Amino acid sequence: MSTRAAALSGLVVGGLMLAVAWVFELPADRVAVLAPVIVVIAAVVAGFAIFWFRAAADSLRAARRPRLILGAAAAVVVLGVLLTLLGIELPRE
Repeated sequence: MSTRAAALSGLVVGGLMLAVAWVFELPADRVAVLAPVIVVIAAVVAGFAIFWFRAAADSLRAARRPRLILGAAAAVVVLGVLLTLLGIELPRE
């Protein structure tokens, strides 16, 4: 492993540890013990994100009207953000 790759991976692991300590309000020594688990979970989440992004991109390329699909998806996201900002709660069953 090169020095550059080792330094980069050390920075990434350190950043993950600090982020987990901040989000979950845990002491740094406990997070340091959990560092291998944190790295594995981050890798799994990144792998799933890449997998689903590639699947969506392939499906979008095969669609007849990709702009319509992207426009509808963007409209749903904008509507959700707008309803959240306005404080409107949808009825639950």
